[in-house]
Amino acid sequence: MTTLDQHDSAATGETWSCQTCGACCAFSAEWPRFSLESEADIARIPAVHVDDAAGRMRCVGDRCSALVGEVGSDTACSVYAVRPEVCRACEPGDPECLMARAHWGL
Repeated sequence: MTTLDQHDSAATGETWSCQTCGACCAFSAEWPRFSLESEADIARIPAVHVDDAAGRMRCVGDRCSALVGEVGSDTACSVYAVRPEVCRACEPGDPECLMARAHWGL
């Protein structure tokens, strides 16, 4: 695994892998909100995944439409290379990650 999909949490000593989790991408429709992205950054995200009216990634319920796979098992981001800043800022094992994992019972 690379540092992009694996991280050791200093607080717990556990290893977190986003590709076997995905909880943060299916926790709240409010999380994938655009904040620091330029219009050019947003334009690189496929339009099918952008909710322009809400200023965020499109969600189905609480799940980001760009998330593929089964939460807690095998997941990936279909727009990983152009994902918004809010997604880039979420770190494996950080408080937001742990909250989303707890929500999913992971």
